[in-house]
Parts: sequence; structure tokens; C-alpha cells
Amino acid sequence: MRVLVTNDDGIESPGLAVLARAALDAGADEVVVAAPARDSSGASASLLGAEQDGRLLVERTDAPDLPDGVTSYAVRAAPALIAFVAAHGGFGPKPDLVLSGVNRGANTGHAVLHSGTVGAALSAATHGIRGVAVSLADARPQHWDTAGLYTRHVLDWLADRPHLPDRVVNLNVPDRPAAEVRGLRKAPLAAFGAVQARVHEVEHGNLMLTYAEHGGSQEPDTDAGLLLRGWATVTLVHAPAFDADADLPERDAPLL
Repeated sequence: MRVLVTNDDGIESPGLAVLARAALDAGADEVVVAAPARDSSGASASLLGAEQDGRLLVERTDAPDLPDGVTSYAVRAAPALIAFVAAHGGFGPKPDLVLSGVNRGANTGHAVLHSGTVGAALSAATHGIRGVAVSLADARPQHWDTAGLYTRHVLDWLADRPHLPDRVVNLNVPDRPAAEVRGLRKAPLAAFGAVQARVHEVEHGNLMLTYAEHGGSQEPDTDAGLLLRGWATVTLVHAPAFDADADLPERDAPLL
């Protein structure tokens, strides 16, 4: 199994080494890290990148605390573009799995639409590569090993399920010692997620955005609510999604 590890927090994040070790412990034959050169949080599945003379800017860089034998690159690109490039052989042979994270902060609810962490895994999935997005529920996480432990559990589960087309496992882990996490629960997406935005109009037509933690207390059985109560959560998401049975305005003749 060949694994690509990426994230949206950038090449200096310790979460990259956590996922690289989890992949090796799960039996990966080769692990390569390719992560944004700078923070790309909120990039979703954007394919933005910086080029010079028609070439994507990539630099061989040692990410912190990587296991021996793991090569890493800093890429001037959004994480979804990194996964896209990897799918086409940009960092060696096409990977079998993309691990994205470990993100600083939860990625829960419908807000995963905006997540670069989840976006990278979804980009991989649209190219037939299994994807796992991993997040720790704190902006300044301390318990990286807990995320690694739950990632390894999910990888063991995936090993027995080689065919999950167009699906991504979204894993959120409380930032607690492993003994203080209540366990792992399958969970639906919350109505929004861990952070809620509000728009305030100010003078001269300008708009101001403010962000606040969203408690999730009114949705106790969603990923956000369970995470708040100390559970690690796992959700299967997919893209692109469409409704094949929708009643839409078809026509069997030209419009005149």
C-alpha cells in the first residue's frame, strides 16, 4: 500500500508525522508527505496553486518529526490540488490512500464543505483513491497521539473494505488523553459544524464577519454534538453527489 499524507495546516504541522506513523504501523509499504507550503485552511476542494514558468512550485522539505524513510515536499498549492497531482503521478506512483490532517480543530457538520482537510480526501476519492480526513477538536491540540490511535483503528477497518468508491472517512477526535475519550461513534453531519459565522453589515456597504464556537447542544446525536460530549466520531461522506431521481425540466424538442 502506498500512502500520500497531506493537510491544510501546512508543512510545519506535527499532524503530518502522526498520520505518517499511523500509515506505517498499519503496514504501508511507502509513505510520502506533500503538504501546502503555507496554511491553506478553508481551501475546500480548490485547485489553486502557484506556478513559475508553467511549473507548480514544489520544494523538498523535511517536515517535523517524520519517521525515517518518509520523503516530504512543501507545495505552493491547496491540498486538493496536491491530491489531484498525486493521482496523476506527481509524487511518484499513484497512491492507494490519501491521509489528510491531522487538522488543528474539528471538521464537523455541513461546514466540511469548506474544509481543506476534507477537500483533499474528496479530491483523491474522485480519482479512485481512498481518503481519510482526520481532525483534533482544538485549535491548539495537545494530544496528537490520541488522533494517531484512532486513525490506526480506522485504517484497520479500511483494510477489510478495499472497495469504498467515491467515499471519504471523516474522523474527528477529542483533544484528550486516549483514556478520557469515551469511544468511537458513527455520526451524521451536524447542521453546520464547530464554528458558526455571522454577517454584520457596517457603514458604507462593507460587511464584517464574526466567528464563534457552536456548541452543538441542540444536535446531541450529530458529529458535532457527540464530539462535544467526548466521543470520537466517524462519518462517511462523498462527492460529487447528485440526485439521479430528481424531477427536472427536461424537453424533447428545441427551445424556440
